[in-house]
Amino acid sequence: MNPETSLRNLAQAIFTINRHAKTAPEPQHLYQIKKDAISKLLKENKAKKIGLHFSDHPKFSNQHSTLLVMVDDYYFHIPPSKEDFKALKHLGSLDQNYRNPQTKMSLSQAKRIVYQYIDWKPEKKPQSRQTGYTSSYYTPSSLGKMEWPPSRSHR
Repeated sequence: MNPETSLRNLAQAIFTINRHAKTAPEPQHLYQIKKDAISKLLKENKAKKIGLHFSDHPKFSNQHSTLLVMVDDYYFHIPPSKEDFKALKHLGSLDQNYRNPQTKMSLSQAKRIVYQYIDWKPEKKPQSRQTGYTSSYYTPSSLGKMEWPPSRSHR
């Protein structure tokens, strides 16, 4: 790990990403990189599985559980595996009294740290080619194309 991806910085970056994901209009990518980073930390024994919690947000009115993971001084929830249900203790409902330490980090910095750690590369999207087709209903705007003041050209 380089200095920017110390365990503390990584935990703060995951915390920042998670905080933004909770209010993002399309949080899928943020939750995915959070999960990928925590999974990698678990594989490297740099994070610890604590137990299972009931989720505050039941899916389709069914109660389900989330896996509580500790990274440095921060706690996160990720989806559990079947093995987690067999191996870990169920802790019951979430304890709302506990809060992660406050962190001041921008989302862009947090993403940069996590991207570097999980070696994430953006998918290359094929360049869409313009076909040159325009609808017969389309009339290009002439706004900004007119000379002002108009020049008087007499022929």
